[in-house]
Amino acid sequence: MRGHDPQTKALHDLWSMMVHCFRPPPLSISFPTLSPPQSPTASPRRLQISPTAFGLLFIGISMALMLFGIVTFLIGFVLMPLVIMLVTLFYLAGIVSKVSEIGRSILWPSSDCYKVAPVWNYSN
Repeated sequence: MRGHDPQTKALHDLWSMMVHCFRPPPLSISFPTLSPPQSPTASPRRLQISPTAFGLLFIGISMALMLFGIVTFLIGFVLMPLVIMLVTLFYLAGIVSKVSEIGRSILWPSSDCYKVAPVWNYSN
């Protein structure tokens, strides 16, 4: 059963306080031409948003999304030379590694990479 443990009860109380604090206020959008007439006892406090305010809300949302998109693009645009330099550096390091490996195999052909592995003797 819930609430017997004091720690569980405290966590439940904390969770209910957080949910109560972060709950958004009720928002009901009603346009004068689309909503049916309301009785005076239905809801004493109703927030009404005009179509203009509703449109401005979506314009604000789209502007915020465009602004964040531009900022993300600029960050990527600024960091792209760094990414290209790192890719080029790793590419050049790979080329130097392969050239040194080829040079080693030409200059010292009897190195460890050409040793033949021992063959097991099965003549028992």
